[in-house]
Amino acid sequence: MLTLINLLKVNKMDIHEYQAKKILSSFGINIPRGGIAYSPENAEYKAREIGGSKWVVKAQIHSGARGKAGGIIICNSKLEVAQAADKLLGKKLATKQTGPQGKIVHRVYIEEVTDIKKELYLGLVFDRASECIMVVASTEGGMSVEEISKKKPESIIRSKIEVAVGMQRFQAREIAFGLGIEPKLISRTADAIIGCYRAFSELDATMVEINPLVISKDEHILALDCKMSFDNNALFRRNQVSELRDKAKKILTKFSFR
Repeated sequence: MLTLINLLKVNKMDIHEYQAKKILSSFGINIPRGGIAYSPENAEYKAREIGGSKWVVKAQIHSGARGKAGGIIICNSKLEVAQAADKLLGKKLATKQTGPQGKIVHRVYIEEVTDIKKELYLGLVFDRASECIMVVASTEGGMSVEEISKKKPESIIRSKIEVAVGMQRFQAREIAFGLGIEPKLISRTADAIIGCYRAFSELDATMVEINPLVISKDEHILALDCKMSFDNNALFRRNQVSELRDKAKKILTKFSFR
């Protein structure tokens, strides 16, 4: 079965969604307006700062499948934002990936709700077998790549990028065409794919996954959820990345607390 984990056999450091989004934004990828909060009061303030009338509160832990575990809550008022933050902060969130022991939520990410027209999947990993960067894309955004490979394997596009050459624009456009993107949005989708590749290659990432990469109803291309992992052995030359290490997780690991 296709899985990004099977392609990824290195000592890695994970970062949180909000950190990954900040990185992707610096490489030209659009993200919804959002902010991090450590208390219900702070969460309500962030919602006010972001503006709008609908928000999503997301638990920030190193795990996927947070939505199915109750870690992503849609809110229709600022009061609901505070209540959602109170429900999540300081609590354990158990997902399929964390196992029954779960992980404690130390922070939540408050984000404006995006009106979605189309959801896509985009992932990049280093394939050690071919010594190439593997781009995996699909029209079935919102599902894990493992689910996609089970239910809609025909929707998966794979493209190998030679490390010495790098991603060429025609390759990004081919991926966008393969995803069935309408012609007027091909260039913008290709820009997002190239931005994702640049973040991967320039920061020594071992995985970048945007799931979903969405086309909004007003036809913007945005990273709605994302993950990034980095090679621990390369952190010495990437101070801006090593500084993102989760201090709470580092303390727990050091003293073998679970």
